[in-house]
Amino acid sequence: MNRIVRQHYPVEKLPEDLREHFPDAEAVTVSVLSEPAQPFIHSGDKPRLSLDETFARLRSIQQRSMENGGGVTAEEAVRRVRELRDEWGD
Repeated sequence: MNRIVRQHYPVEKLPEDLREHFPDAEAVTVSVLSEPAQPFIHSGDKPRLSLDETFARLRSIQQRSMENGGGVTAEEAVRRVRELRDEWGD
């Protein structure tokens, strides 16, 4: 990120919308920062993920969960629900 600082900058050189905030001053310190091209979220200043990046990350988390035995496939979930349903259906 680029930053420019000018100390003792003459108020009369400021644009009118800024100059009106310093009616009695002759000079000010001006700091100019370039804004990032990608918007940032407030929590932790992490850049937002695109939709594709979000789904890729979700697939990665699901894959790791399956590898660690922490998840079930859709087929396994359906089988379990049917077993419970049949158990109570008698």
